Amino acid sequence: MLVSAEALWGTIGGGQFEFIAIEHARAMLAGERRETTLDVPLGPEIGQCCGGRTLLHFRPVDASVAADIDKRLRTEEEAQPTVYLFGAGHVGKAIAAALSPLPLSVTILETRLEELAGLPADVEVRHVAMPEAAIAELPPGSAVLIVTHDHALDFLIAREALARPDLAYVGMIGSATKRATFAHWLSREGGEKSWLGRLVLPIGGDTVKDKRPAVIAALVVAELLVALHMFRATA
Repeated sequence: MLVSAEALWGTIGGGQFEFIAIEHARAMLAGERRETTLDVPLGPEIGQCCGGRTLLHFRPVDASVAADIDKRLRTEEEAQPTVYLFGAGHVGKAIAAALSPLPLSVTILETRLEELAGLPADVEVRHVAMPEAAIAELPPGSAVLIVTHDHALDFLIAREALARPDLAYVGMIGSATKRATFAHWLSREGGEKSWLGRLVLPIGGDTVKDKRPAVIAALVVAELLVALHMFRATA
């Protein structure tokens, strides 16, 4: 966690424990003589009930520390799971906005150039004529979310994605009827019946009956994070 006189970056868990650490760090920054370690009991003494103790180390950010932080951040960024979002309509934009602050590398692909405006700055944007062809380029362990404006295009993308068993998640917006239609189409197009077991359709589940894009996005992102965690745990 980085602490300056007026700003914070990161967290060590929150609660009273973190407030103590922030106060201690800012006192050091103000020139007060403080210990460079702090042994904090996570119990009644500080109004918490977690139990145990935590030993904190404090050090000023010099050039060496800054270089170490930069290296760690770049390493973490390179290791982030990759998410490919096909479609930048209302739901696609809502999902992109929900994914943007998370530790994920997000790319959105769209055939309609005009729909690529207004997306988060940290989301990579790709205008493509044949988005299904991009599936072959995805890194292993990627997640694929399919929310285009065209069911036929959805099916083409899903077929290519399901043919890759090394993807962490393949999800498509839709309904039980759309799933049945896709299953029939996939069989006709020579796809494996077993692939359907890896297709999440509808994305976000069907418990919450709310079609507003922001609600769909919240449900989908929660589902996606679980899938990525499970994939990494079993890889």
